[in-house]
Amino acid sequence: MPECYRIGSVTVELTEGDITELSADAIVNAANSWLKHGGGVALAIVRKGGEEIQRESDEYVRKHGPVPTGQVAVTGAGRLKAKYVIHAVGPRFGEPEGDEKLASAFRNSLLKAEELGLESLALPAISTGVYGYPYARCAEVLASVLLDTLPRARSLRRVIVCLYGSEAYSAFSKVFRERLGAYSSTC
Repeated sequence: MPECYRIGSVTVELTEGDITELSADAIVNAANSWLKHGGGVALAIVRKGGEEIQRESDEYVRKHGPVPTGQVAVTGAGRLKAKYVIHAVGPRFGEPEGDEKLASAFRNSLLKAEELGLESLALPAISTGVYGYPYARCAEVLASVLLDTLPRARSLRRVIVCLYGSEAYSAFSKVFRERLGAYSSTC
């Protein structure tokens, strides 16, 4: 059973699972600057959604260059249940201004969903895989971004924070209960 929080007009669901299986208008991919989807969540998205996601990503980079850390790019979602994949480039843990760059990746994902007029968005734990961010630190950054950004949401009604594995879920759950407890809600 997911944990839920209500921030402004948006329900935030914390759940454990496979982001590629979720029904949401868009899912966020924890990407690298070159949008090469060779491992982790990115590879799972391309495997399930189809090679067209990688082709669109390559085309984006050819036209616009690499995506700076903290920024996002959008492609279609191929065979996924979502309409779009928002590719967010997070920082490596220990990088200068890493927390600010991670916050930008989350914030820009939410703002892009708003720009596209989406009602639902699924977020992973950006930068916690090969980029080495500790789960609790990532959860702290995300909680701050949600509290800062969601009260001004116009189209978004549902944000799903989808975590892969019980270790990630437990860490996020602890931080979210501490930081977002006042916004606790039923799903």
